[in-house]
Amino acid sequence: MIPREPEEGLTNELELEVAEVEDIEALKQALAGEKVEAETNLAGWQRAQADFVNYKRRTEQEKEEIGKFANSMLVINLLPVLDDLERALTSITDQLTEVSWVDGIRLIERKLRGILEAQGLSPIQALGELFDPNLHEAVMQSEGKEGIVVEELQKGYKFQDRVIRPARVIVGSGEKEEKKEV
Repeated sequence: MIPREPEEGLTNELELEVAEVEDIEALKQALAGEKVEAETNLAGWQRAQADFVNYKRRTEQEKEEIGKFANSMLVINLLPVLDDLERALTSITDQLTEVSWVDGIRLIERKLRGILEAQGLSPIQALGELFDPNLHEAVMQSEGKEGIVVEELQKGYKFQDRVIRPARVIVGSGEKEEKKEV
């Protein structure tokens, strides 16, 4: 048999089918590439959204903290005044305890303390407590139970649960106190 030449119309049809198959393959490859790009963009968008949510939460926390501690510098600057009033009241002699201006100073000290406590100031307990370097500043050691605060030289304070001034204390060295006989 002699091979026949395909008819010209059939050749064009075959070429069209081959071209369609190639076009379909090219479209499938393009679609797969676009799907990968879409997934990459979605993942990037999700990360950006999560970053934004974290940023928003962090800035809200910072705003809250700034608001909470906005008055801390004012309170810190008022602590020496409170210390002076306390020293003045402890040094009053028995002869002056009933004088009216002394009562006025007591009222001023109580009012100032009340205002500061209403803002979030609280004293740090030191005397008789176990020495805590987060709350106390050891100035020296003295006779007494080891690691226990035996004397408070300057009151310490917390403002909104944050130490703004540690208590200056004398800590026991573990040496026994000599008992004085009467």
